[in-house]
Amino acid sequence: MSEARNGAGGLEGRVALVTGASSGLGRASAVALAEAGADVALVARSEEDLRGTEGEVSGFGGRALVLPMDLASVEETTGAVERTLEKFGRVDVLVNAAGTDAPGTVEELDVEGWDRTLDVNLRAPFLLSKAVFAPMREAGGGLVVNVSSVAGKKGWANASAYCASKFGLAGFSQALADEGRVHGIRAVVLYPGAMATNWGVWTPEERREREQEEALPSRALPPEEVAAFIVWLASAPPGFVLTEAIITPIEEGLP
Repeated sequence: MSEARNGAGGLEGRVALVTGASSGLGRASAVALAEAGADVALVARSEEDLRGTEGEVSGFGGRALVLPMDLASVEETTGAVERTLEKFGRVDVLVNAAGTDAPGTVEELDVEGWDRTLDVNLRAPFLLSKAVFAPMREAGGGLVVNVSSVAGKKGWANASAYCASKFGLAGFSQALADEGRVHGIRAVVLYPGAMATNWGVWTPEERREREQEEALPSRALPPEEVAAFIVWLASAPPGFVLTEAIITPIEEGLP
């Protein structure tokens, strides 16, 4: 059992639900929350990859609930919170880290790609936030972390669906923060820059460069650093208020 589990992490007895937990920022967040003492419900499409995350969580002495599902499905998404409550009895932290993209110009982009991007990136966070709101209110508070992107601050060509979903997620998160404040429910929207993940947040130019090079750009954020910030948010005092944060490497400015 890790040192964090013995009292150093500050999240003992807490339960987190993390989407996109099979890879990238979602996986890093789930592992970091477990290291800090939380039990974690893991949501993503690939059960095999989620089992890998489960193993890391278990390595810190935490309990994990593996929930393979398609976040574009309303039925599967709405069941995630119910199954987490059945297993753990509470949800203290929700991290909406899952994301998808449908690159292409507005002229090229089909309706199916547009809809799926908004379903996963915007509708799923709404459904999950809606489902955790009452349990968090009854428990006296909670935290919802919505992972937007610098693409939620500035639109880019060939990424209209992704940018629309991330701008929308930011607006939703701000409204949720305003509604939740009186109930002790905090909602924070994060705007990370490019991250060193298998599927990252890239401008079209960066995406093309990445396809041609094996090495990631040196300015990419390690997902573990963003995950550490999420743990810090979850450990903050109840009266602490922060509604948004832009997270980029020192040498990277906001586009």
